[in-house]
Amino acid sequence: MHKAGFVNIVGNPNVGKSTLMNQLVGEKISIATFKAQTTRHRIMGIVNTPDMQIVFSDTPGVLKPNYKMQEMMLAFSESALADADILLYVTDVVENPEKNMDFLDKVKSMTIPVILLINKIDESDQQKLVAAVDKWHSLLPNAEILPISAKNKFGTDMLMKRIAELLPESPAYFEKDQLTDKPAKFFVSEIIREKILRYYDKEIPYAVEVAVERFKEDERHIHINTVIYVERDSQKGIIIGHQGTALKKVSTEARKSLETFFGKKIFLEVFVKVDKDWRNSQKELNNFGYNPQ
Repeated sequence: MHKAGFVNIVGNPNVGKSTLMNQLVGEKISIATFKAQTTRHRIMGIVNTPDMQIVFSDTPGVLKPNYKMQEMMLAFSESALADADILLYVTDVVENPEKNMDFLDKVKSMTIPVILLINKIDESDQQKLVAAVDKWHSLLPNAEILPISAKNKFGTDMLMKRIAELLPESPAYFEKDQLTDKPAKFFVSEIIREKILRYYDKEIPYAVEVAVERFKEDERHIHINTVIYVERDSQKGIIIGHQGTALKKVSTEARKSLETFFGKKIFLEVFVKVDKDWRNSQKELNNFGYNPQ
């Protein structure tokens, strides 16, 4: 008997979905920072054993869209409701349970197993946790509720055991040595964007997209040319910094992370270009991979 299925992770921004995904997969598949809206795409991470394949999906945080890119991000989250065999709805100990009720109502109507994960319990106390469990039970009465701390790996082993129990019988959907559905170029873009999220403030990280224009690999080296797109000339100046110091810092840190990720020597070139209003251009968004099926 072989089990396989799609275990999709959804929830509001900044509740720890990407941290949880990385812990469950055992690899850094999704970028995780303290800033909301870090994840922009639906990213699969695959766990394989001889008799089981779990296809996890990390998704963008659910939000009310303010521009076209956020509409695409919400579409990624909603697509995860359509093809899940098991749904992991992630919240945390401080979030308002009634936030984004429209999406929550869709979760409530689902007939597949739903596991409600109350994350960051290390930041709360027993009394608040009990109150949160009671509230969530009233909102999602058919969901199993499991308190966890994804950062500290508390409850994640129990969660994996429960997922294995609930997973349907099925042949594998992907090759058994496959870790994700995303190509190498995607992770180049994400690693550079992660550094931008860490080193720049305010609107800058959210006005940025990264494109890989060249990815040439041999046995020991990878040569990569990338472009950081921003919306305004002033943002370009901030990204580059005085005498290029800010961009050099981002490039250096990204190169180190890429060498760790790929296990090869990386030669990285990073340019900055202005593409006005790319976040509201369907054509540009399609080029950047924002095309939910």
